[in-house]
Amino acid sequence: MSVIEADSLRKAYGDVRAVDGLDLAVDRGEVYGFLGPNGAGKTTTIEILTGQLRPDGGRAAVLGTDPANEPVETRRRVGVLPEQQTPPSFLTPTEFFEFVGRVRGLDDETVAERVEEWSQRLGFAAKLDTLCADLSRGQQQKVMLTQVFVHEPDVVVIDEPLANLDPIVQEQVKRYLRSYAEDGNAVFLSTHNIDVAEDVCSRVGIVTNGRVVAERDVADTETDLLDAFLDAVEGADPRDTPAGGVQ
Repeated sequence: MSVIEADSLRKAYGDVRAVDGLDLAVDRGEVYGFLGPNGAGKTTTIEILTGQLRPDGGRAAVLGTDPANEPVETRRRVGVLPEQQTPPSFLTPTEFFEFVGRVRGLDDETVAERVEEWSQRLGFAAKLDTLCADLSRGQQQKVMLTQVFVHEPDVVVIDEPLANLDPIVQEQVKRYLRSYAEDGNAVFLSTHNIDVAEDVCSRVGIVTNGRVVAERDVADTETDLLDAFLDAVEGADPRDTPAGGVQ
């Protein structure tokens, strides 16, 4: 059984069909790339999968839970990084992680150990007691990445994880996401940047007009991901966006 499943998902905003009969399945061990241009339905799909939005039709399941009817249980078991979300401005990173740990049912010692590991990995240990409002956008992104993994979830759902990070940290995060999946977890990575999809993902679903219109195994050297993307999404070229950033 796949750890993330969607079957004929639909969500409309008035006359706009943001998600229109979307199907997908993600297994343990995968970094699944959700690749598509702006407006393709990626963020709406993520909000449905993580229990933030109720679909108009279809079915979704994450780790055996129904996000529409069990949103709290789904979010408890999943690590989520929405696009461009920032930590609470009135807290320090340490205070924010302590709050996240309590919500996740972790003891303070476990939280401190994992935060120490991540702050050293991403290079923001010196900023742990600085108000989040005073952090740079890149440092805020590091804080948000850390909160995704502090409870070591089986499934991680991330929207543009490399935004605002410098190239060295981007490479560290890419390697970690791959190793995290290889340890038996699943990473669902939404992006409109083809370089990110090729560097990080094991399999890519190309989404446009609210549907997954093609899937490609990144290791398949006979299939060019860019050509597949351009065939599926007429007039959109993901090379227009610099790696790691949403423009």
